[in-house]
Amino acid sequence: MQENSIKLSTSYAVASKVKDYSQLMKFNLTFMVVFSSVVAYLLVPEVEFNIIKVLLLFAGGLLVSGSANTINQIWEKETDKLMARTAVRPLPAGRMTEGEAIVLAIITGVAGILIMGYSFNWLSAGLSLLSLVLYGFVYTPWKKWNSLAVLVGAIPGAMPLLIGWAAGANTLSEGGWSLFAIQFLWQFPHFWAIAWIAHKDYARAGFKLLPGNGEPNKFTALQAVLYTLLIIPAGVAPYLLHITGRISAIVAILAGLFFLYRAINLYRKSDVPAARKLMFGSYIYLTIVQLVQLLDKY
Repeated sequence: MQENSIKLSTSYAVASKVKDYSQLMKFNLTFMVVFSSVVAYLLVPEVEFNIIKVLLLFAGGLLVSGSANTINQIWEKETDKLMARTAVRPLPAGRMTEGEAIVLAIITGVAGILIMGYSFNWLSAGLSLLSLVLYGFVYTPWKKWNSLAVLVGAIPGAMPLLIGWAAGANTLSEGGWSLFAIQFLWQFPHFWAIAWIAHKDYARAGFKLLPGNGEPNKFTALQAVLYTLLIIPAGVAPYLLHITGRISAIVAILAGLFFLYRAINLYRKSDVPAARKLMFGSYIYLTIVQLVQLLDKY
């Protein structure tokens, strides 16, 4: 009985530690980010599907993004204690030491960059390092200075597309930039919708993420409308560059109009339910557009 109890206790401790590492590296969120990198890689004209390469790209991307997310939580350990949704994270809850988190960030970051360099090329590895630095050491502290943090954060947020393209093409040609542009513009309405919903928590923590005076108002909603409007022509660019086919362009326009409708609805109603619909609409837009681009490769 005692031996069984020890085994169960050990298993529970291991499971809890794995769960904490997963929370620290934000694997659920990171999966979507890395998926966009794989899409860009597979859209490179000369690249054929190879399961080993795709898994290596996933591994490298997950490790680098996980490292960046860990650095983010190390910076925000104290502010996370002030917000209900983040107070249960491993660092603010005291389930993990800062030293342990730093070691994890270093190991995963270095491992991810080496995977990108040796499995693909050093251009993609360099871009991965740049993305990690921008997110972990520029965007994260900037959030307490002013709302331009969203602009800064949109760069590493869209860089997985450039990383994936570079991994396949070993160059930063216009195809990669066109994919980058879509996700770069997408970041603004997506993140402002989240900041609108969590405004009280963010304000309590001292984060300045909404444009203008930092309040959820019609000016913020208007900014979201303008960026979703820009996404529509940006979504057609990969077709014009002969990366994807005509169907993907039509779908990008229709999905963009749907996204724009959700942003206009936020401008009209200016409330949390409308912001939540815009947030979910942003996920729908990006998922549909990227899947169709992949299926409609030129």
